[in-house]
Amino acid sequence: MRPAVATSALAPNYHPLPVTLATGEGSWVTDTDGRRYLDLLAGYSALNFGHRHPALVAAAHAQLDRLTLTSRAFDHELLEPFAQALVGLVGPLLAGTSHLVLPMNTGAEAVETAIKAARKWGYEVRGVPADRATIVVADGNFHGRTTTIVSFSSDPDARRGFGPFTPGFVTVPYDDAAALAAAIDETTVAVLLEPVQGEQGVVVPSTEYLPAVRAACDAAGVLLIADEIQSGLGRTGSTLACERFDVRPDLVTLGKALGGGLLPVSAVVGRADVLEVLTAGTHGSTFGGNPLACAVGLAVVDLLTPGTLQARARTLGEVVADHLAGLMDQQLLSGMRTIGLWAGLDVAPSVPGGPASGRELCERLLARGVLAKDTHGGTIRLAPPLTIDPADLDEALTHLTSALTRR
Repeated sequence: MRPAVATSALAPNYHPLPVTLATGEGSWVTDTDGRRYLDLLAGYSALNFGHRHPALVAAAHAQLDRLTLTSRAFDHELLEPFAQALVGLVGPLLAGTSHLVLPMNTGAEAVETAIKAARKWGYEVRGVPADRATIVVADGNFHGRTTTIVSFSSDPDARRGFGPFTPGFVTVPYDDAAALAAAIDETTVAVLLEPVQGEQGVVVPSTEYLPAVRAACDAAGVLLIADEIQSGLGRTGSTLACERFDVRPDLVTLGKALGGGLLPVSAVVGRADVLEVLTAGTHGSTFGGNPLACAVGLAVVDLLTPGTLQARARTLGEVVADHLAGLMDQQLLSGMRTIGLWAGLDVAPSVPGGPASGRELCERLLARGVLAKDTHGGTIRLAPPLTIDPADLDEALTHLTSALTRR
């Protein structure tokens, strides 16, 4: 064990809860003092399969003894199988009949890749004049923290101090299909949306919204890009959240759970005629699609292919939704939203003895052995591993009720 340090050498870009974790297995983690906690954050869905899932750890161990990195200067034996497997899992859920994969590392890289592909496609195929391409995005979005992406963020903390900002984005209200359709013009190459806004607090749109967005894109001949980095790979009770709305995007960005909680793995999957505009030298990544990432990614696809984890997320999600509805009936929450095994809940500061903020609620849960994280002041998200034991989930929900009613 490394000795504790008196002062931190870390730049202060996070405000973590006061716990230092040392080990994890399944839905449980243990801190450096030996106390155990139920993890209801699951790495913002990066740990959909829990901590150190045996199949994923085995795949990583096996590959560590063979080959970990080549860069894309050379092929390796797992790159094409990984791409084929991911197309097999996700391709049937997308628009078009032929699909490709472009592997990257982080979610933000996947979004940047999709933006670049959409712009290049817009110039070469749609005929948008050079350097005039625009992409329609939604207010309240969270697609990452790179300079280009924060250029169209509506979060002042994400933007303040980082200008000048990248042009080429038009922001419209989320869940307003009419405003989105009106924003599309001759310079538009794509619409980029989260099917469910995660960072905003698990904001689920109306059932007619995404089909109307798809129709608007089809009418104008522009691309629909779904950012499923948090919502994808089982979290919402389906492989993609778009399935819940019977919508097929042209491109989808995946990340977080694609690396199984072991290492960063991301990808853009989509129509071959779109991704084919990115030819040799126009985009790349030293670590994107590395052998270790592909080994773990293949194991992730194997876990999701039967559909049992997606069904489990739907079943356990109903348990969470019922419990939160009961808390709403007791006026212990001011709002709640659920889809699959994913929930956003808003604290009610007026409740006597209740928490005054999302942060305080998370601190109360921490004291009870449950990990969660606040967002936007008064909201917390619950995203347990899809593999969580039902009894453990019930225990966590009991602690949630207790934390809402007393210190």
